[in-house]
Amino acid sequence: MTGQDWLEKDFYATLGVSKDADAAAIKKAYRKLARTWHPDQNPGDAKAEQKFKEIGEAYAVLSDPEQRKQYDALRAMAGGGPRFASGPGGTAGAAGFEDLFGGMFGAGGGGGPRVRYSTGGSMPGGGGFEDILGGLFGGGAPGGRAGFQAPTKGGDITTSASLPFRSAVEGATVTLTLDGSRSMTVRIPAGVQDGQKIRLRGKGQPSPTGGEPGDLVVTVQVEPHPVFGSRGQNLTITVPITFPEAVHGATIAVPTLDGSEVRLKVPAGTQSGTRLRAKGHGVKTKKGTGDLIVTVEVAVPRKLSKAAADALKQFAEASDGTDPRAGLVAAARA
Repeated sequence: MTGQDWLEKDFYATLGVSKDADAAAIKKAYRKLARTWHPDQNPGDAKAEQKFKEIGEAYAVLSDPEQRKQYDALRAMAGGGPRFASGPGGTAGAAGFEDLFGGMFGAGGGGGPRVRYSTGGSMPGGGGFEDILGGLFGGGAPGGRAGFQAPTKGGDITTSASLPFRSAVEGATVTLTLDGSRSMTVRIPAGVQDGQKIRLRGKGQPSPTGGEPGDLVVTVQVEPHPVFGSRGQNLTITVPITFPEAVHGATIAVPTLDGSEVRLKVPAGTQSGTRLRAKGHGVKTKKGTGDLIVTVEVAVPRKLSKAAADALKQFAEASDGTDPRAGLVAAARA
């Protein structure tokens, strides 16, 4: 930022505060505006990005007592705004550029000699207008820029949390221990997946320059459930059915995560691995409620009674002898 910027820009107006606002009021105004115009809240919006930059510039000066004092002094000399002329003459009723600095360095007033300064030219010895301001107000950057550090975001904190399956589905409030001693209570939303990262804005390290604090990034580890699984907003379950149920069809009872049961119809001739859907029995989130996806598997008995074995033998003899693997070898060679 150049000395000319200090003359032309009203940092108080940028932050929407009065000239006698205290440090707390300035910080509060900055944080409110920074949240509104932050690029993360306005992706792809060039106007918002420029506005955020202007807010940061204003806060960087007004939050520093020494720079604020220098800024106020310069604005007071300039009459509160950019009222300088770049050449002889100036404007009626107002001190020109030359008059101001001529008076400061003993060259102005009456009909005496006028010292000329320009914003783009150079002074004897190589210094221009911005170099003068840099010397007056401590600017050390090349080209006479007034030195300041723009507010930067604080660092992120990363941690992990292990949740029981049911808590991950329903959402939970957990207490995390950070930095080995500091604890924080956070809310994990319903439907979080194993390995998912939850970013909690503003819960990280504070900014060393008065900017926004960093974020807390929590990697969630979900403990497995003996019966249920999850896939997005849907819950999953595998249910065994008997051979006769698969052949003839049946209506079966399927457990749900809330402890109730839902009855589903298994069509006749259902194959092992077929998926059925119980609508509305999945994960409930703000975006909606998922379903329960039921995968049926035909259970093969390990032991048969003599009567059952005889009946199965009769079934095999009565079948039409169709080979379910016919054509598999040929297809594999294709």
